[in-house]
Amino acid sequence: MKGFGSKDLQGKIAQPIAFNVTGWNRDHFVSSLDEIESRIERLIENIRGSHPDWLCRRGCDSCCRRLAELPIITRAEWLRLKAGLLTLSAELRQRILTDIGSLAGATMPVMCPMLDADEGACRIYPYRPLACRSYGYYMQKGIGLHCQQIEQKVASGLLDQVVWGNQDALDRDLRVEGEPRSLAVWIDDPLDGMHGGYAIADKSI
Repeated sequence: MKGFGSKDLQGKIAQPIAFNVTGWNRDHFVSSLDEIESRIERLIENIRGSHPDWLCRRGCDSCCRRLAELPIITRAEWLRLKAGLLTLSAELRQRILTDIGSLAGATMPVMCPMLDADEGACRIYPYRPLACRSYGYYMQKGIGLHCQQIEQKVASGLLDQVVWGNQDALDRDLRVEGEPRSLAVWIDDPLDGMHGGYAIADKSI
């Protein structure tokens, strides 16, 4: 996989807002999960508006079948994802939690426990983490677009006019929400975790 600075994978990248380190103010950063998500959705709408045949759609699940690691998410993302798990049946929820626990020390890549493999779709799609939302639309320094199918189109010149999202800036803004942790760690969190497929505490999402 080529980085976005390589000759074969050049592209326009949305530039992050420049911040003055002196007198740093937390309010300058996008600190709301909803605001960050809205920014992602606007960029996706712009890309898909000019490329209606974009690869990322229901049934395109190659990224979900080959995770490099279990999702690393912030508390805000976890609370939303937990709300999604609680919409599932107790039996399915327990199976997913068991799978997550068994994958914590597994050899990667692994299939996402939230994927419905038969349908090629996420079981908690409206509650998915931001990394899942930005995948295929955001470019990361030194890594690229992550999705090899999209990178092949870039290399062939078919996506020269796309303005990609800046994954590094997105990660920086998301860190304001708190230190990200593995999904397996959040499930066992004594305050916000889940036990036996049920929430330990009733939290506001």
